[in-house]
Amino acid sequence: MQNKIFSGSDIFPKNTIINDKNNISINGVDLKDLAEEYGTPLYVYDEETIIDTIRDFQESFTSEISNSIISYLTKAFSNPYILKLLDNQNMSIDVVTGGELAVAKYINFSPSRINFHGNNKSIEELRDAVKYNMNHITIDSFNEISNLENITKDLNITQEVMIRVSPSIDPHTHLLTTTGVLDSKFGFSIETGDAEKAITKLMKIDSLKLKGLHFHLGSPIFELEPFSDAIDYVYKFASNMREKYNFDMKEFSPGGGFAIGYLTEKKPPKIKEYAKTICDSIKESCEKYGFNIPTVTLEPGRALVGRSGVSIYKVGSIKKIPGVRNYISVDGGMGDNIRPALYGSEYSVFSVTKAESEKNLLKSTVSGKFCESGDYLAKDVFLPNPEIDDLLVLPASGAYNLAMSSNYNMQTRPAVVIIKNQTPILIKRRETYEDLLSTSLL
Repeated sequence: MQNKIFSGSDIFPKNTIINDKNNISINGVDLKDLAEEYGTPLYVYDEETIIDTIRDFQESFTSEISNSIISYLTKAFSNPYILKLLDNQNMSIDVVTGGELAVAKYINFSPSRINFHGNNKSIEELRDAVKYNMNHITIDSFNEISNLENITKDLNITQEVMIRVSPSIDPHTHLLTTTGVLDSKFGFSIETGDAEKAITKLMKIDSLKLKGLHFHLGSPIFELEPFSDAIDYVYKFASNMREKYNFDMKEFSPGGGFAIGYLTEKKPPKIKEYAKTICDSIKESCEKYGFNIPTVTLEPGRALVGRSGVSIYKVGSIKKIPGVRNYISVDGGMGDNIRPALYGSEYSVFSVTKAESEKNLLKSTVSGKFCESGDYLAKDVFLPNPEIDDLLVLPASGAYNLAMSSNYNMQTRPAVVIIKNQTPILIKRRETYEDLLSTSLL
């Protein structure tokens, strides 16, 4: 049988095909073989897809504004192997906790290419970040300004900082992932005057060097217009701050939030389209308000690793309720992917061994094994002749699934494999029951 590209391949990692065994294969590696070797649930990443996506971001943005920096938001998936790969590609990264910083330090990620985000950084986390000599810290609260002032003076260090502002722009995404509106825990509101107060306070502190402004609208953003609206609004504010306080915008970050495809029929903008819209808006705002083109930092998380990863499950039970619903239960669920239960996120689902079959399609809800009625991975998907022990695969599983995973019901978390040069490499072993008990005291 001839190897062939199948209908869902555009949301899978690159070089995903149906092989001569009629199984889904990624970069020459059969997913059925991986499931048999490493067990299920199993997460599989493709290194080539990650590298290609990095280069797409770098080339798309630097072709528009040469001094563009691509900084991976590690909260999408933080793993030593992935961060080492990014470091080797001269990428920058964003961390939001001391734990994420610890992963970066573990592989000696260059501190000059790290930014620390987060709305409630502890004094210990801030001190650790300053001592690690990271590039800059993005400040998110007045309390943080005071804490950083005390820390930097105590250590006799000058720390570069940016502040996160809230432009009160709705990106038309899910309520729980919208962060740039007025009613948000993140950032200093321009609308209420808090952003101006933060700037005036920072510019009086010698040990903190304010280099620019950051905003993040939310994710995933399928529309381009919110970026343009927010960039103009923030630059208008920056112009006002320059007139009042001689503030200079040397660096600017419109955040991330770039969408990926989860469903074959819902396509996100291409990275080049995001780059064109964002960079054109920055250049127009700079000309309009009289600023030089700044260093521009983009912060993709989902868009950098989302497509590169898939999750594989095994069917354990099938329940058919005539006229109501068909439940296809698998050996994972909300413990390794809470996004459908939390956000109502939608996924495509394919059979590993029957991906192109049109026979006996059954409208199904793919449910998990956790003790919650809301534990599901996909609703109203059509599966070919579902049977016990079938392997199901969800593409676009590379971002946030594992990052938000838990041990609910004392379930162990999955193993993670990455495909490099057509060879699978285990980068995270499956947890054991001993792991679950390792922090308990009796």
